[in-house]
Amino acid sequence: MKRISFAIIFACCTLALAAQDAIRVNYQGARPTIIDFAWAYLFSDEDDEDECDQEATAGIEQALSNYRQGLPQEEGTTLTVDEKNGYILYEWKYENTMVRIEMCYWNESDKKHKLFAYSSWFYEDGKPGLGQYDGLTFYRYTNSTKKMTMCEAPGFDVDYYNSTYTLPRVGKNIIVNKWDDKGKKTQKTLKWNGRKFTK
Repeated sequence: MKRISFAIIFACCTLALAAQDAIRVNYQGARPTIIDFAWAYLFSDEDDEDECDQEATAGIEQALSNYRQGLPQEEGTTLTVDEKNGYILYEWKYENTMVRIEMCYWNESDKKHKLFAYSSWFYEDGKPGLGQYDGLTFYRYTNSTKKMTMCEAPGFDVDYYNSTYTLPRVGKNIIVNKWDDKGKKTQKTLKWNGRKFTK
């Protein structure tokens, strides 16, 4: 019952995000970086953000703000920013729990679009706890308009039953982690072909 409730709450949050207009990505230079995508995603329509969105992203918003201002991170928080590889990892740990958020982007083969992903998972005792904000979402960025809009996972369906996803810091493929009831995981790879992911 608890798992179903979390899934319903996450679906509501996702629908709320989907309802918003396209997100403008502001940047300087020739092209946007992962910081630009992350900032646009996290801080778009701040005034209209509901309580669900605020609770889901408050930690990483603060961590990214601290990073941009050159301030130290709060206790229990680590933030890895790899602009060269277009990747961000945020982790917040407290006692036996952890929140792990990844963001990255891919250049699409048409050279007119980029695909941005936001992946958030809650762990307890090293195993996924299926938190209410867990999920993997995608946005498609159009170079000419400098805007991104939410899209379906390209080429696969996101599985929320005993599954977590690891985004690539190196390479282009997504790893699907399937967990059994004892907390052991098996992995499979979703391969990026420039347009979508294949199994």
